[in-house]
Amino acid sequence: MDYDMAFDHLDEHEQSELVRKWMRDNVASIFVGIGLGLLVIFGYFQWQGHQARQKALAAGEFLSFGAAVGAKNDDAAKAALDRIQKEHGKSAYAALAAMRWAEGAIVRKDMATAEQSLQWAYDHAGDAAIKSLAGQNLARVKFGADKAAEALAVLDGLPVEGYASAIAELRGDILLSQGKRDEARIAYQASLDALTPSAPNRQALEMKRDDIGSATAATPAPAAAEKQSS
Repeated sequence: MDYDMAFDHLDEHEQSELVRKWMRDNVASIFVGIGLGLLVIFGYFQWQGHQARQKALAAGEFLSFGAAVGAKNDDAAKAALDRIQKEHGKSAYAALAAMRWAEGAIVRKDMATAEQSLQWAYDHAGDAAIKSLAGQNLARVKFGADKAAEALAVLDGLPVEGYASAIAELRGDILLSQGKRDEARIAYQASLDALTPSAPNRQALEMKRDDIGSATAATPAPAAAEKQSS
């Protein structure tokens, strides 16, 4: 006869006595279990509160940074940027602030700072859409600095996140600058394929793609050129 069957054969008094005895023998374990459960719940809410406070602080620093940028106070803006990156480096605000700082650096024609800031944003962005935007801008800056191979490498690792057309068009521009006309045309076509029929930039993209085709067709092949000259 197993324990459950034996327990069923006891009268109410004997059953209650058995339960009380079990409670006395295991009271420490019960309270430890309850205590651990409460600690887990308390810890979770503490963590949630900490996260909310950190987000609020990061948002405040970002507002300070934006105000300094708007006032053209570069020293205050840089100080705010450094605080955000140091204290809230994993927040979206840090990546966005780095991208904004890079934008200002481009206006100042400080391309080294722009590239460095965009690289930081790309490396630290937790949100895929922000990472994609940072990477596209980083690729453009590298492309402008005659680092076409590095720019393509950045594009190869980007999350798409709704930017398939923009990424493919940029890839086409870079490939075309390298003289890779066929690959550039394929990239432009991929960009077109990712667009809706009514997209405002569709006509410009079609012109890019078609210009490559017409230029290739207009250039005679070496054998044909020799035949024409003879």
